Amino acid sequence: MTLTRPLLTEALAAKPALAALSPEEKRAVLLTMADCLEADCPAILAANALDLEAAQGSIAPVMQDRLRLTEARVSDMAAGIRAVAALPDPVGRTLSSHTLPNGLQVNKVSVPLGVIAIIYESRPNVTSDAASLTFQAGSVCVLRGGKESIHSNTAIVDALHKALAQHHLPSALVSLVTDTTRASANELMQAVGYVDLLIPRGGASLIQTCVNSAKVPCIQTGTGICHIYVDGDADMEKALAIVENAKTSRPSVCNAAEVCLVHQDIAPTFLPLLRERLVTAREKKGLQPVEFRLDPASQTLLPGTPAGPQDFDTEFLDYILAIKVVDSVEAAIDHINRHSTGHSEAILTQTRAHADLFTRLVDSAAVYVNASTRFTDGGQFGLGCEMGISTQKLHARGPMGLEELTSYKYVITGDGQTR
Repeated sequence: MTLTRPLLTEALAAKPALAALSPEEKRAVLLTMADCLEADCPAILAANALDLEAAQGSIAPVMQDRLRLTEARVSDMAAGIRAVAALPDPVGRTLSSHTLPNGLQVNKVSVPLGVIAIIYESRPNVTSDAASLTFQAGSVCVLRGGKESIHSNTAIVDALHKALAQHHLPSALVSLVTDTTRASANELMQAVGYVDLLIPRGGASLIQTCVNSAKVPCIQTGTGICHIYVDGDADMEKALAIVENAKTSRPSVCNAAEVCLVHQDIAPTFLPLLRERLVTAREKKGLQPVEFRLDPASQTLLPGTPAGPQDFDTEFLDYILAIKVVDSVEAAIDHINRHSTGHSEAILTQTRAHADLFTRLVDSAAVYVNASTRFTDGGQFGLGCEMGISTQKLHARGPMGLEELTSYKYVITGDGQTR
């Protein structure tokens, strides 16, 4: 008997119970989930404390922030569930309809994907986000978090199971794989006939392993080498504020900026001011300063660490920023398309033609004009919360909300037609 087979069998068996619910009934269950999450906040925080204690010395402080839960973060998780509940039901919508010359009515109708497995690392909030989105999208979820968050994830799922029990629904609608060895992850990747879609959320190694090894359909998500290009005529104060936000507001997440490209005309003025803001001012406040990894041109303008061969191809997830001086918007676009992971990029400019060129030619899931890359998030995009951020192009791209968690089928109505 495999580690996950009994759980997957129960997940498959639970599908009809979810399919039978009306949109109003699903909404009621989600609201109860949010209430139970808040009611169980003390237990969830106690479990999270166990995970944080185990993380000491084994996980970098900036990554511990991804793991840490607070009352405010649990409240945000509950708010995310309520936001999903308030969204229109994505299942059963007629996406298109037409009548053929022979009288057949052809309707394209949205349907649930079925069983969605999520393999993720560190962030316990993914547990509630994934459960609420898949539930509203009519699919059963199988959650497999990392060992570093197992106590937190278990406590969160326990709260969600209380909500399912109150509505007399099987707990298998939200299933948690408690075995955190590599074997259980490998089994989910191979679970043909049980898992309809696999979504990995985590570091580059996890995502690449899933993409390379999965026999079930898999969406590539997350890895973010995000760029900000500061054009020669950028508004200086807005540009400084945007780069600071994109790099320091939460450096351990995938939409944080990792590379800053600066036009040569503005670089002599902008870069020293950026150093004052991200290094000197932060040191004065007792905050961790940002380490700059500098290309040869930027080294002539400010002190920092010379950029190594991999520094423009690294998702640092830390207080590190690679900086390169370029001579044109075209050079910035070329650099981004060669080094980006297709996540999020931004141009800071006052020239409309440059903004239009950038948004047309940069091939990433989210492209910003005069705004921080930190907005690439399902909640910020009005999707309630997100399952992940897809950096591929087929089926889903960018933050994945309810629409991306459904498929469709054709329903054809006739009156005796034969071919």
